[in-house]
Amino acid sequence: MKLKAILIISYLLSSTCLWGQGSTVLRVGLHPDPPFIIKMGEGHYEGLCVDLWEDIAGQLGVQYEYREYYDIIGMIRALDFQELDITINPLTVSSTRLKMFDVSQPFFISSLGVATASVRRSQFRIFISNFFSMDFLKIVLLLFFIIFCFGTLLWLVERRHNHFQFRPGLHGLLDGLWWSAVTMTTVGYGDKAPKTSVGKSIAIIWMFTAVIIISGFTATIASTLTVNSLAAQIEKLQDLQSLDRLGTVGATGSEDFLVAHDILPDESYDDPLEGLRALARHEADALVYDKTVLHYLITHHKLDGKVQLLPVTFNKQYRSFLLPKGSPYYQEINPLLVNRIHRADWPEVLRRYNLEEEE
Repeated sequence: MKLKAILIISYLLSSTCLWGQGSTVLRVGLHPDPPFIIKMGEGHYEGLCVDLWEDIAGQLGVQYEYREYYDIIGMIRALDFQELDITINPLTVSSTRLKMFDVSQPFFISSLGVATASVRRSQFRIFISNFFSMDFLKIVLLLFFIIFCFGTLLWLVERRHNHFQFRPGLHGLLDGLWWSAVTMTTVGYGDKAPKTSVGKSIAIIWMFTAVIIISGFTATIASTLTVNSLAAQIEKLQDLQSLDRLGTVGATGSEDFLVAHDILPDESYDDPLEGLRALARHEADALVYDKTVLHYLITHHKLDGKVQLLPVTFNKQYRSFLLPKGSPYYQEINPLLVNRIHRADWPEVLRRYNLEEEE
């Protein structure tokens, strides 16, 4: 009994010494990431994670200093080298990080979201715009080129043996193009028909080829002239593969998630705001990143009229603080963190930063 009492007293004394020493200043790493970490000035920060940490630090009675990092990778590397005592960015929990660091209890749950440029034009204007687009023009030119090739080929074969229907010179070439066009459209007026064996063989090949081409071109043209927005096209993860200009933020969990599912982003941005502004300028089709952050940035920077956040979500993520492996502060921080997020006023703190936690 005496031994147990001695051990308890020793633990309490050691904890008091650990947190109470005036010379102990915790090195707190962070990287600006609104609304979790908002830089207000040199050495001054606000945000959900800052509020949470300062509440915990106040209860512990510890001194600390903020150390800002340009990117998440540099901050995590500093933590791995034990140049930091804790990082307070809301970092995702992964098996790798669980092996390398002490990971706090998750305090926020979010998912990856997809933002696209808003389309507020009328359907008629969108149709006209697509009708005169370069993509549609390429399809039409390719179709005319194929008609020209088969029409010219038949004229070259028939002009010596069927010169009444396929006349010499430019007029005969136009005869061949006319035959090629009406055959492709299955109209077949019958005013021009090949008489030679080679000509008939070319005609048969062209008839079957035209059926395939018309089917393919019909689908392609319909796709080119469609007035549907990306919101209707993106319903599952695999739909992202069909986008020509997919963007995300480089060296983040968003990029890792896409690559792990064989979806290679076409654009990599330094931060999500840069990606949203690229969407507003129609320089990208979609941006994949943390939905909570995208929602905050769209609202805060008044991009609602230019960018829209789709309802689809992927990859639920749990957010935590990271500490070096074997950190003496780990057991002290966790209970206080859990108590803080279970207080009655925590939802109000979330609303203050325009956040809504997922279930």
